[in-house]
Amino acid sequence: MRILCLVVYLLGMAGITGAESISLENRRELFIDGFMIDRLQGAARQVYHNPVDREIVMVFDKPWEGNSCGYFTVFRDDDLYRMYYRAHSFKIEGKKVKSPHQQYICYAESCDGTHWTRPNLELVEFNGSKENNIVLEGVGSHNLAVFKDNNPKCDPAARYKAVGRGPRRGKEVIIDGRRWRGLIPFQSADGIHWTQLQEYGMIEDGNMDSQNLAFWDEAQGEYRAYYRCFHNNIRDIKMATSPDFFNWSKGVFLQYNRKPHAQFYTNVIKPYYRAKQIYLGFPLMYDDRGWTAALEQLPDLKQRKIKSQALFRMGTAITDTTLMSSRDGIHFDLAPDTFLPPGPERAGNWMYGTNAVAWHLVETQSNLRGADSVLSLYVSENIRLDSPHKLRRYTLRLDGFASIHAPIAGGEVITPLVTFKGKLLLVNFATSSAGALRVEIQDQNGQPIPDFALDDCVELYGDTVERAVNWKNNPDLSALAGQPVRLRFSLQDADIYSFKFD
Repeated sequence: MRILCLVVYLLGMAGITGAESISLENRRELFIDGFMIDRLQGAARQVYHNPVDREIVMVFDKPWEGNSCGYFTVFRDDDLYRMYYRAHSFKIEGKKVKSPHQQYICYAESCDGTHWTRPNLELVEFNGSKENNIVLEGVGSHNLAVFKDNNPKCDPAARYKAVGRGPRRGKEVIIDGRRWRGLIPFQSADGIHWTQLQEYGMIEDGNMDSQNLAFWDEAQGEYRAYYRCFHNNIRDIKMATSPDFFNWSKGVFLQYNRKPHAQFYTNVIKPYYRAKQIYLGFPLMYDDRGWTAALEQLPDLKQRKIKSQALFRMGTAITDTTLMSSRDGIHFDLAPDTFLPPGPERAGNWMYGTNAVAWHLVETQSNLRGADSVLSLYVSENIRLDSPHKLRRYTLRLDGFASIHAPIAGGEVITPLVTFKGKLLLVNFATSSAGALRVEIQDQNGQPIPDFALDDCVELYGDTVERAVNWKNNPDLSALAGQPVRLRFSLQDADIYSFKFD
């Protein structure tokens, strides 16, 4: 009888036309922006979260590495985690910046994302020996960013691709007093043995003097590139697209919902693997307030003064990382707070070039036995000092960039009209021991659908990245699939991070 009543109710609702609904199908949605927020009620508010610092995973103390390594690429490749990075050393002699060796591109790997090894590849000679983990040398490999190409039409010989900074075709171009470079393509069948595909840049309308990147965008069915440029003499980001990785559209500058609080040095943009319709970026923010009394109270003052003699901004600039997200890859929402501030004043984390996040995050096991998997991010510290560069791992819960939070007094978030496929609603949430989460499904007019009202929902409490919501009389949502509905999440001392239908 209940099922019959629900069917009659839905048939009646089918004749009502209202506002357009968002088709979710089975996609996971995050509360990282305002896309899934129609309104907040009570004490509910959107909050952003910082990652937690963990262990140092690599110290770059090999002779071919040094104190200025960087521009890390990290991704999971089946059961293997791969890492690529620039090996470089930096020192100051008098008022000049020098390096004891050229830049190399090196490779490391891991089975768990925590313990990393440098395989002996025997590919490139350094100081008379090939016993090292170097995969590339030369101008075109400068600041290389590597990705595994999941384009179904990809040639197996080009399964791994990369871009690096190199020369432009013809005459060098100088704009705003800065040299514009090209973006050079590479390919590999195994991620180890690389071939440079062009002598000159496939994209040439940028400065390219940081980590520039490209990838296959599965959701859009095209390649995308994000690269460094200057916009009105300010460091900024451009994006271009390509159907084949070689012929690229004219680059366009990204747009932001609010003015950035500092310049963008890198971008670290990629679709979030758990919700590929959302592009996540972790740009390194470059802030230079000059030489101040406060600056002199920060760590490493002696090193700061030495670096300033060679290049003033190396002593005065400070960097940290923010979070931004987008639904189209062009218009980005900037988080209101810094995602990764320098933190406690330990040596090396309040210097220019530190706190840069590797491209991109990966899923790893939690440090807590039996707990859900976590997101791992790899962050540079101790850069350009008189000791080796270090890479530290940080963690964040899955989908844990932002949440809707309500205190014990309670609050609610109501979504826009959506349609979905599936029969279950899965939520990523956390409560206190006294907290709770309940969900109501509403019709187009904001009225609770019979059997799916808030009082019908079985109260949830706990802390997990995936749990099914149940209603007392009808946990199966199949009859609602395809119908425009709203979700009303009621929270007490709780956070909800994401949800999806299945």
